[in-house]
Amino acid sequence: MIIVTGGAGFIGSCMLRTLNDRGLEDIAVVDHIAATDKWMNLRGKRYAEYIGRDDFLRRLPEFKDRVDCVIHLGACSATTERDFDFLYRNNFGFTKTLWHFCAETGAAFIYASSAATYGNGSNGFDDEDDITKLMPLNGYGYSKQLFDLWVQKELAAGNKAPPQHVGFKFFNVYGPNEYFKGSMASVVFHTFNDVTASGRKGLFKSYKEGVPDGGQLRDFVYVKDVCAVIAWTMSHPEVSGLFNLGTGKARSFYDLAAATFGAMERPVCIDYIDMPENLRGKYQYFTEARMDKLRRAGYTAPFHSLEEGVTDYVRNYLMRGREIW
Repeated sequence: MIIVTGGAGFIGSCMLRTLNDRGLEDIAVVDHIAATDKWMNLRGKRYAEYIGRDDFLRRLPEFKDRVDCVIHLGACSATTERDFDFLYRNNFGFTKTLWHFCAETGAAFIYASSAATYGNGSNGFDDEDDITKLMPLNGYGYSKQLFDLWVQKELAAGNKAPPQHVGFKFFNVYGPNEYFKGSMASVVFHTFNDVTASGRKGLFKSYKEGVPDGGQLRDFVYVKDVCAVIAWTMSHPEVSGLFNLGTGKARSFYDLAAATFGAMERPVCIDYIDMPENLRGKYQYFTEARMDKLRRAGYTAPFHSLEEGVTDYVRNYLMRGREIW
């Protein structure tokens, strides 16, 4: 059996599709759907059972001899979340519990870290550098860094670990099934909605000298590429470690919005709007994943270009009524 936490969410449900496409159906989907519409992401998927997060923790001993791999994608990913105690329990404590479970049972453990751990990028975006030097800008990023640091200490101490343990620092992921993320959905999703409604899109002004409005740079990675990397990792049990997962090429928010207009065959009409003051001191103006480590580990497949990914997403999903992948 494979356990996918966050399996009804954006990346989790896309991962479920990827597993199904590879003929895998003995999957336990773990999530906390509550009063949201994330259940819609599970439509058309094949899996053994859905388990609520809290119920899953109580039932965890039942899975002791049944699980080959845990893909842990469940987390609070809101960079604006202010309740750090909640982030600590949900993003750090829950992840430690699953690590110990996999260490005891011999299951592989693949988990989501985040590029938010890099903070403002002053120390670069190299997954081979000393992670103790990183300074996240928000509680979410820090909660992810705490687990990366904890793993480092566990391994250094020689404590029992899962036979395969892989963490991925996701950069800016976009694509189908992100429809229920609200404000945390990608700029592609929001651009599509805004252009459909008004023909225009607002992007944040720049508050950094030398960076034009809309010129803030991110490493945007298509969710299908993210899932392909995770699936490759599952088939290579000799690979362990903490890896970046982006494309290795930063592009501007203007580029992303313009690609969305282009995929919709609409003229580019962008307004530059004030950034909320509470974000100005916590805003990343540049992210770009160093991908050498993953490539050296053996991953050779190409990534979608920004234009390729946006066009596929817009034309095959958003323009078809937010079709689920």
